[in-house]
Amino acid sequence: MTTPAPEQTSDALSPVRAGLLRAAHTDAEALLAGAEREAVALLDQARTEARTILDEARRQGEADGADAARDLLVRARREARSRTLTARRESYEELRREADERVRELRRTDDYPSLRERLEHRARVLLGAAAEVTEHADGGVLAQAPGRRVDLSLTALADRALDRMGGAVRSLWEP
Repeated sequence: MTTPAPEQTSDALSPVRAGLLRAAHTDAEALLAGAEREAVALLDQARTEARTILDEARRQGEADGADAARDLLVRARREARSRTLTARRESYEELRREADERVRELRRTDDYPSLRERLEHRARVLLGAAAEVTEHADGGVLAQAPGRRVDLSLTALADRALDRMGGAVRSLWEP
């Protein structure tokens, strides 16, 4: 048997080579198309996951923002309430000082001796005729009997009058 010449072998293998090349191209194109489909699917999945993560982050951010706003509103309301109460207390204290000042001015009026007599009489009614009655430095009287004491000073009377007014005084600060 004789060995064929190289060009004859090459010519004989050409159809096989061409077939293999066609098959390789077909396989490569199929692999590329599959890789592209897989890449598109992965990108779609990644976009979907990113949207889900962003939506969740947005919801969480809104919830955190709502919580922060609620906390801020609570603090603002507390601060407003504190300032309101402080202003009311200061106003009430000013009213009490003004009332104390006005009742002390009664000592300089012509009617004060009569008022003092009525207060002394009231003290003796409350504690008995033997009660020791003295004049208070701010006007009015203090009375003592064994185990008991009555303060009918002008400032104490003004304070009690304001205390009895209670709700009427509070209405000064309400709209």
